[in-house]
Amino acid sequence: MMKLFLMLAGLLPAAACAAPAPAPQPGSATVTLSLISQSGEPVEAGTVAFRDTAWGVLVEPQLHGLAVGPHAAHVHVNPDCGSMSHGDHFMPAAAAGDHYDPGGTGVHAGPYGAGHLGDLPNLLVEADGEAKIPVLAPRLKAADLRGRALIIHAGADRYSGQAAHGHGSGGARMYCGVIR
Repeated sequence: MMKLFLMLAGLLPAAACAAPAPAPQPGSATVTLSLISQSGEPVEAGTVAFRDTAWGVLVEPQLHGLAVGPHAAHVHVNPDCGSMSHGDHFMPAAAAGDHYDPGGTGVHAGPYGAGHLGDLPNLLVEADGEAKIPVLAPRLKAADLRGRALIIHAGADRYSGQAAHGHGSGGARMYCGVIR
């Protein structure tokens, strides 16, 4: 009996490794977000699903443990949440690169404006620390998002380049994940 148990226990890790991750459905993408920490240890905050609709991409957050209020959400070019030096300071998730801007507009005009496509509508975190209210990004398709990073900021985006850091006062980068 002990031999059988040991043999089966030895197969479990191999079976777990053999199962491929589920492929995203056509017209959809997902991301698991983690708190960006100085220690580098990921602290999972939940997931965001993206689903194509006739009106654009429906963004469906299932997040927990966030500060109450609106939070800026941006799609960044690179599938990397690593921190790195950015000018004269160290920036969390700087490896994610710039906002997704396939048209090269360089304009931060929000999800409904004529600027880059990286601006998503603000996500609203309720009193219980959860963000579960869907929002619509009308100029995107789920296929545009796969292989890029999603970053959630500490505060709301005002969709203006007028703030000191040029991100519309979204504030510090707090959560990051690679969209699949």
